[in-house]
Amino acid sequence: MRTPNHTSQSCTFESFKHAGESFMSKRKTAIVTGSVAATVGLGLTGVGVFADEVIADDTVLKGSLCVGIDCQNNESFGYDTIRLKENNLRIRFVDTSNSGSFPTNDWQITVNDSTNGGLNKFSIDDLDGGSTPFTIEAGAGTDSLRVDDAGRVGLGTANPATQAHVVDGNSPTLRLDQDGSQGFQPQAWDLGSNETNFFVRDATTGGTLPFKIQPGAPTDALVVESSGTVSLGDGSLVLRDDVSGIDWNLEATSTGGFTLSRDDGGTVTTTLTILPSGDVEITGDVSVDGSISCTAGNTINGDACS
Repeated sequence: MRTPNHTSQSCTFESFKHAGESFMSKRKTAIVTGSVAATVGLGLTGVGVFADEVIADDTVLKGSLCVGIDCQNNESFGYDTIRLKENNLRIRFVDTSNSGSFPTNDWQITVNDSTNGGLNKFSIDDLDGGSTPFTIEAGAGTDSLRVDDAGRVGLGTANPATQAHVVDGNSPTLRLDQDGSQGFQPQAWDLGSNETNFFVRDATTGGTLPFKIQPGAPTDALVVESSGTVSLGDGSLVLRDDVSGIDWNLEATSTGGFTLSRDDGGTVTTTLTILPSGDVEITGDVSVDGSISCTAGNTINGDACS
């Protein structure tokens, strides 16, 4: 761990440029014009040792401010208004509320780990809760996270088009990961998309894709109604035989019946029809391994049943 290179809040103030305005110690507001380099520490080479300085009044600094052990005289600020400069960079917010139900939680902004080999990062720490709920690591791309003026969240995009918009050059994916931390078996699922399909991937069990939707699928290609009924597009179900090139169609007809037909390269043949009355019409031969019962008043191939 890095050793903090200062042990107190002692300050050396150099290069105050008053530009016609004086430091008025007896006024409510002290005005300092110009840039300030504040060196915090004790026993610095070439710098005297000073006691802590406490200013009980308001202070206005007209210029830029550098705080930290490595601030230099004649610091070149560029466009910086406030600069923190040393090897351990922290800003701590200490809430001293001690009565009633006022909030008291302390927070900290941490820049980079203090351990050798640690992360280059920007973090917000919940000091009382002992957690770090927010971290950005160095090297994160532009627009890794953006919230636009409409409250839309973009991940990888400067122009989120919906409430949550994820952009990536190859298969943008959302992972839902149950990690086992609460005693349940770990399981991870991915929701992803690319030029070939939208998919659900079982990331725990071999990366299988049990569900896919291809681009160009029509509206209402698959609908689960409030009753639990599953509707497929126009009310039909196609069972494709990739080996023979024949499509089998299960279709509810406009007359209320139900048909099974085959599409053999554009030639559609209805092979089975079930009518609302319960009658069954079959085109072609029927092979039976067993017996067929025929009640009186019905016919089989034109022959009356007795």
